[in-house]
Amino acid sequence: MLIPAGSNMQEIKKLWTYLKPYFGLVQLNILSNVLMAFFTVVSIPAIIPFLRVLFNLQEKVTVKPELSFSTSSILDYLNYSFSQIIDRYGSSQALIYACLGIILIFLLKNLFRYLSLFFLAPVRNGVVFDLRRSLFSKLISLPLGFFTDERKGDMLTRMSSDISEVEFSIMSMLESFFREPIIIAGSILFMFYVSPSLTLFVFALILFTGFIIGGISRALKKKSLQAQNLLGTLMSIVEESLGGLRIIKAFNAEKFQEDRFNRENNQYRRLMNRILWRRDLASPLSEFLGIVVVAVLMWYGSRQVFNQTIGPETFIAFLFAFFNVINPAKAFSTAYYNLQKGRAALQRIEYILQTDNTIVENNHPRNINRFNTSVRYDQVYFRYHDQQPWVLDDISFTLNKGKTIALVGSSGSGKSTLADLLPRFYDINAGEIYLDDIPLKEYSIRDLRSLLGIVSQEAILFHDTIYNNIVFGKEGVTPEQVEQAARMANAHEFIMETEHGYQTVIGDRGTKLSGGQRQRITIARAFLSDPQILIFDEATSALDAESERLVQAAMETLLEDRTAIIIAHRLSTIQHVDEILVIKNGKIIERGNHQALSTQQGEYVKFMQLQAI
Repeated sequence: MLIPAGSNMQEIKKLWTYLKPYFGLVQLNILSNVLMAFFTVVSIPAIIPFLRVLFNLQEKVTVKPELSFSTSSILDYLNYSFSQIIDRYGSSQALIYACLGIILIFLLKNLFRYLSLFFLAPVRNGVVFDLRRSLFSKLISLPLGFFTDERKGDMLTRMSSDISEVEFSIMSMLESFFREPIIIAGSILFMFYVSPSLTLFVFALILFTGFIIGGISRALKKKSLQAQNLLGTLMSIVEESLGGLRIIKAFNAEKFQEDRFNRENNQYRRLMNRILWRRDLASPLSEFLGIVVVAVLMWYGSRQVFNQTIGPETFIAFLFAFFNVINPAKAFSTAYYNLQKGRAALQRIEYILQTDNTIVENNHPRNINRFNTSVRYDQVYFRYHDQQPWVLDDISFTLNKGKTIALVGSSGSGKSTLADLLPRFYDINAGEIYLDDIPLKEYSIRDLRSLLGIVSQEAILFHDTIYNNIVFGKEGVTPEQVEQAARMANAHEFIMETEHGYQTVIGDRGTKLSGGQRQRITIARAFLSDPQILIFDEATSALDAESERLVQAAMETLLEDRTAIIIAHRLSTIQHVDEILVIKNGKIIERGNHQALSTQQGEYVKFMQLQAI
């Protein structure tokens, strides 16, 4: 699967779209980060008065300067105020005031640092909540055909790992993109004010580091996307292995599956090593370059101190400002790395969110709550993908209300696909399907499916109680109705023999129940919904002879005056239906009731002979 790469700005804008519902909190977070950055910058010149008193370098300023909005005016006014404190209280007391001032500045800095994280917490958790909700909603709304080309494990990775990467990217962006540039800019401005020549060294470091980091980051995004795709493959293997554990053990295929997993896991390990090597290179490289520049600064700066170009206390403050640039620059580069990983994860999420749903509802759909006359397939053609042969080829038949049609044919003939077109799990390529002489596409999909009850060949149950699996999706149901549905499906007796009766949790996919018991639960679910059109897809295939007989009797009772499509391999279950369609290679080759077909010496008779009927 290829995912087109977008520009940086487009993807950053996408990140911002997820922040819109939390714009107020984001503003408070940004404000807190700005204030934290402000007090971080203010802390740099704040140490100068302390150092001047400590080294007895404070010049007495006796004339009160004019206060204006400029760095020199503010510093002159602070020097004057501090000179007044020394004259009035002495140097020892002035040191206490200087220390208290530094404590206050760092208290405010860390207070706003905490507040920035406090406001960020509901944002990051809210974004994760919204993304997971949107992604899950999109996944369950997509047509079944989408999942024939996708792995379940990869979908799980997008729901978990990819969303976590996006969350981390947004957190890093909010923390660093508004705070670190202010700290860097404020520190550099102070450094320029103190010594422009010294500041050129800092610019050289930032430009060189940015060039190196940018090159590494471009490669990191590509590698991160590969890593997320590989993780999806790994999760798919785990999901398939757990789902098919019985078969793996039965065929002694543990080693085969382990080798398959280990190959992908080893590839993922090697790729992650390369990603981490690149990512972790930024911090030590930045630190090493910083130390080199510090050494040059100390040599060059000490010469300026000796030449009395700048004072020693000012030079120490300059070094403090320089270190205030290094850490934010490293944090900014780390945030840039995280953003690259987040962009790769966001592409994978957006691929799902932007996938078109091919099952499109009419802009003004018809509502329907009752089936009145017939279902009619009129020259229906269908295939899953272009360039593939037709799965259904020119299918035409009519199912009148109250009648039952059975579909017979070998595996792969198209029986289940034909039934799946009625609830619009797939849309046809040509022809038309009519319900009460109106095309299916004109109806509300929800209303259409509410008319149908489906019992599939595979008993699909959920990790929940028996009661909830029967009630599944239906509201306003009483326990009496659930019990009645279970009795009709010949399930009540074995349900009452379980540990907690109807409140027994049946495990993942109903693993605590036998195959026949699972199927009877799904039949009870269909009975409870009381549908107007029933679709039985090999509904009794998992039952033993006795259970099949009892369920067949219940099905016959349910089918009285009801419309149904029955897909069956066992011809014994469909001898009394109104019409049988024999399907081969997607075409209807025979049609009629059991008596008529049994005299034609055709495909139906071959099935009868195979089943000794």
